[in-house]
Amino acid sequence: MGDFWIILTGSLVAASCGILGCFLILRKMALIGDAISHSVLPGIAIAYLISGSRDSFLMLLGAAVFGLITVFLIQLLQRGGLQGDASIGIVFTALFAIGVILISRNASNIDLDLDCVLFGEIAYVQWDTLILNGYDMGPAAVWMLGGTLLVVLAAVGLFYKQFKLCAFDPALAAAVGIPVALFHYLLMGLVSLSTVASFESVGAILVVGMLIVPASTAYLLTDRLSTMLVYSVILGVLCSAGGYYAAKWIDTSIAGSMITVAGILFLLAFIFSPLHGLVARFAKRRRLKRVPMPLN
Repeated sequence: MGDFWIILTGSLVAASCGILGCFLILRKMALIGDAISHSVLPGIAIAYLISGSRDSFLMLLGAAVFGLITVFLIQLLQRGGLQGDASIGIVFTALFAIGVILISRNASNIDLDLDCVLFGEIAYVQWDTLILNGYDMGPAAVWMLGGTLLVVLAAVGLFYKQFKLCAFDPALAAAVGIPVALFHYLLMGLVSLSTVASFESVGAILVVGMLIVPASTAYLLTDRLSTMLVYSVILGVLCSAGGYYAAKWIDTSIAGSMITVAGILFLLAFIFSPLHGLVARFAKRRRLKRVPMPLN
């Protein structure tokens, strides 16, 4: 049963992150998930200092607030003329450093494992169960991640056309009356929610990998956004199951194996994709060379 819960947890993370990752890839904001996953550390520390409790909800609330602050600061720097990658790098390193200082200065008072926050351990999700009226409802992480996935599906389902147009042509979206800034912050809020809900149980590394790699692989396989979303989720689930059994086989990190499998699938798509793969592009160039030049 433990195998099932671990794979299900990884699949839920992969599904929510895979959907949002597609929009991040199209908007050239792939590293925003990495920024959020590191910059929420001050929120976790401050929530503990204020409450004096390691209650998951309070820490998640503090992390979510700093996730939104991260997005706001990145957007503010970009509007000030700074490039996107520089804005992301400045904000997340500064906030992460503040979080490290808060924890190191209050190390005697804060019982937080920094490595656990960053790397997580998905193998332990089966032991942290949700007890409701005396009944064991299964791992709490599954309920939290399942709820997060439902929120992501509801938001994307309700505003699919708006998200799509804002991703491909923000100027046209603004011209037809779509509040581009609102949907930008809605997308970033969903990314923040998924990141914060996921990293407590699986760690930031797995979250960032699932946000970027399956969506990038799906991008190489299709030119349709709807198909890309489906492919990204399927690839993420395959990575979760394949990575778990690979980790079990060679006795290594589960999260690391999941992302390794994702990287292998991306490499295969990068080489053999019928649309954008190296083999397809090489064959296309050869065909073009064989086409005779028209005579004047």
